[in-house]
Amino acid sequence: MARILIVDDSPSQLLGIKRIVEKLGHEALTAEDGAAGVEAARRERPDLILMDVVMPNLNGFQATRTISKDPDTSHIPVVLVTTKDQETDKVWGLRQGAKAYVTKPIKEEELVITLKELLPA
Repeated sequence: MARILIVDDSPSQLLGIKRIVEKLGHEALTAEDGAAGVEAARRERPDLILMDVVMPNLNGFQATRTISKDPDTSHIPVVLVTTKDQETDKVWGLRQGAKAYVTKPIKEEELVITLKELLPA
């Protein structure tokens, strides 16, 4: 069982992703914006982070860059989960340190495959 941090400012998205994560047997931690996500990553040291992009305070690109540059959290894989579906968004997200990019609306099968690829066996 992994500890997965879900960062999203939409309560309905947060709940939907949390259900998928918990159905797979993982523990779900949540944060409501990028700044809270960075803080939770430092405090909780999750096994993986699912990060929305469009959020107040600190957007997902900024939060991902902060997490991936911090020696204490750089080992945590970040998956961007967003409605931003342009190739340039994906390239930019990966440049910020994300390990994968999943677009909304989330296809459960795609998220499951991504989690299996990135979580330690």
